[in-house]
Amino acid sequence: MTSPDNRRPGTGRRPKRDRRGRGLRGRLVPATVPLARTKAEIFDDLVLDTVETLERRFAKELTGVEFAVEDVPPELNVYDSDVLEDGEVPLARLLPGRPGRQEMPPRIVLYRRPLEFRAMDNEDLADLVHDVIIEQVANLLGVDPDELA
Repeated sequence: MTSPDNRRPGTGRRPKRDRRGRGLRGRLVPATVPLARTKAEIFDDLVLDTVETLERRFAKELTGVEFAVEDVPPELNVYDSDVLEDGEVPLARLLPGRPGRQEMPPRIVLYRRPLEFRAMDNEDLADLVHDVIIEQVANLLGVDPDELA
């Protein structure tokens, strides 16, 4: 057992170490490598790619529309008609804007985990995200989804 007098001078605390005394572990891969990206970051990029493509074609119609990603849908007993579901599981939701005093822009919310669960791989997930966004934007604009694709 060491006494307080045997500690290194100038340090009041021992340096942090793991249980084997090796010190803290750093990143396993550099931040610039694609492996370092999380599933949430990859999903966000898929959403952004589709939204940017739509905004280039329909800039005027999509002005003020917000797109959001949530991990899981909120727990509700019954979902309104503004929710795109697969069976009983919501995949996305369209929240129409509210004009008036508390003006809220229209908002399309995608639920990441249910969409990821339904995809076989990253290509399938990209297609699924694209299809869900197209369907929600078509509902918002009141047009057929085939017109947007």
